[in-house]
Amino acid sequence: MKLGEKLRALLQPVGTVSAVAPVFRRVLLVVHNPREQVANGRKLHQILHWHDPDELAAQYIADLREASSGYANFEIADRLEVDAFPQKEDGFQYDIDTYLYRWRSRTGFHVPDRVDYAALLRQFKMVSRINLGQVDEVWLMGFPYAGYYESIMAGPDAFWCNAPPLEGYGRCNRRFVIMGFNYERGVGEMLESFGHRAESIMAHVYRQKRGAANLWERFTRHEKTHPGQSECGTVHFAPNSERDYDWGNRRWVRSFCANWLDFPDLNGSSQRVNCSEWGDGDIHAHHMWWLRHLPHGNGRADGIAHNWWSYIVDPNLVR
Repeated sequence: MKLGEKLRALLQPVGTVSAVAPVFRRVLLVVHNPREQVANGRKLHQILHWHDPDELAAQYIADLREASSGYANFEIADRLEVDAFPQKEDGFQYDIDTYLYRWRSRTGFHVPDRVDYAALLRQFKMVSRINLGQVDEVWLMGFPYAGYYESIMAGPDAFWCNAPPLEGYGRCNRRFVIMGFNYERGVGEMLESFGHRAESIMAHVYRQKRGAANLWERFTRHEKTHPGQSECGTVHFAPNSERDYDWGNRRWVRSFCANWLDFPDLNGSSQRVNCSEWGDGDIHAHHMWWLRHLPHGNGRADGIAHNWWSYIVDPNLVR
């Protein structure tokens, strides 16, 4: 079975249909998965009993399609598996034995940790692939201390996307996002990375709106910042959270979160909610709940599309 067929076979069916025409985005998937230095040696994810990268990618694709009501359809257009560790920004590279020792002892990981993005862009010809229309974005899949940002944007007039924009790396004709994932973790953490991408992009979309016109600011309200006026919160703060990652808080608060399912009509009444609304503390359940509340309808108002997913999926639509 070919890779694309394997991934499609793993996807779960979607029961809802987007109010707007679906979009299809092509992905270059780069998996850093070095092997033991013996004949037919095991891959890193097998040695340490971590998740299968392809299964993670498939479930992530299915979740984004479901959360967007069928609008966002990602497909792996090209997959490259690399039997090596990526180079750090100062030129350092782990070998398999050194990395395994550092992981098992939890000591001595290299500093600086950040991957050399310029080297990755050159090695995998990312800019030329984007310019030729072969792919629309890049997903890096690796391991703890791979040095990836959760997301970073490149291309003309790239802006903050949970990381400073990549600049000066060849003539790219459009913006694109490079996601960074960790196959030691699960799909919930992948959705968290996507959620931070959404936060960055939507904050930029609404950067010139003030007061009541800034609907993104309204969407992200939670009890800690707006007592009695919480809406959907953020990726880290559910409507009733008292601290970062507090998705299992059982206190009841007044929230207008359900109104966002009827966007642009936000005139409904509030309801009392606690963590039972978004999965009782489960990271995957909360992030799916939060993403489902992002508007994805037809129409525009005040120069901004009612379909926020369009900007998050394609940052070139952001003006």
